[in-house]
Amino acid sequence: MKINTKMIHAGAEPDPSTGAIMTPIYQTSTYVQEAPGVNKGYEYARSQNPTRFALERAMAEIENGKFGLVFASGVAATDAVIKLLQPGDEVIAANDMYGGTYRLFTKVFEKFGIVFHYVNMQQAENIKPWINSKTKLIWLETPTNPLMNITDVAAVAAIAKPNNTLVCVDNTFASPYLQNPLDLGADIVMHSATKYLGGHSDVIQGSLVVNDQSLRDQLYFIQKSSGAVPGPQDCFLVLRGIKTLHVRMQRHCENGEKIAKYLRSNTKVARVYWPGFEDHPNHEIAKRQMSYFGGMISFELKDDSDAETRRVLSSTKLFSLAESLGGVESLINHPASMTHASIPKAERIKNGLKDSLIRLSVGIEDAEDLIADLEQAIG
Repeated sequence: MKINTKMIHAGAEPDPSTGAIMTPIYQTSTYVQEAPGVNKGYEYARSQNPTRFALERAMAEIENGKFGLVFASGVAATDAVIKLLQPGDEVIAANDMYGGTYRLFTKVFEKFGIVFHYVNMQQAENIKPWINSKTKLIWLETPTNPLMNITDVAAVAAIAKPNNTLVCVDNTFASPYLQNPLDLGADIVMHSATKYLGGHSDVIQGSLVVNDQSLRDQLYFIQKSSGAVPGPQDCFLVLRGIKTLHVRMQRHCENGEKIAKYLRSNTKVARVYWPGFEDHPNHEIAKRQMSYFGGMISFELKDDSDAETRRVLSSTKLFSLAESLGGVESLINHPASMTHASIPKAERIKNGLKDSLIRLSVGIEDAEDLIADLEQAIG
């Protein structure tokens, strides 16, 4: 099945009782049993919900996986993956990643004895010196948040496999429409479904997709036991969002390319981070493992003073100054004070994330209007 068709039909089955073409919102906390232990496959809504199960099937299908699990947020999905580990286990993580993931690793899980090593993964070979018998997980984003670095998923998987190390890819920036890490050798794909999958800035949710039955069972046990499950209304919203993911991503990509090229041509812009440029360090890898380059862009001004950066951030009219990304509306973000504020400044600077960096989530408005908005803001 072609991907555009898959997005419409993934996980969708007409309601058997009414024929409703959209999965109903099963707003219930429990289910009546015919006798003790005799039920219709549903006992308690933390463990099972038909709306959630439909979304989990859809997530698996659009990521070319076998099993999907959804959670109350992207961070909750990440939390479940780390709970696969034990004290003393080691994780190799990308040195450029979402600040909330870094906070979870350093402020929550380090105190339980899990060791994290932060490595520049733009060259997969950089991972090798950190691999040892205690390495149980490699965690990466590609493209990364917010510097748009690209990691070769297949190369990382090839390094991890001989050591029986799991590879988890945060695929939020690409979405399943642009990239499918399981096809490249990853073991787990994570999404903040809040972003492109939901697509309308009206839901918080996370997801995991895997191929291995044992891994799925472990993650389902964690999901059920820890209880970070989304409600059926949220599942319905993401199911609805998936149906238009392909058409939205096409416009995100078209607009993203136009805006990246505009920013590069602007004499007041010093640098633009976007993997679609041929001189991006890993452009060829991005071209190989992604179907296109997405709608996420970061840039720096030539006048990188705090005052000028903040002036531009506060001057846009169509780009709303806000956290998050992936909605139909365009957003402008200041990573240093917003999405990545939980990472110490020295660590941010060391990894190339300057206080002057501006991140754009390019929406699906008319590209000319968005360019005009940036033009008047940059001045």
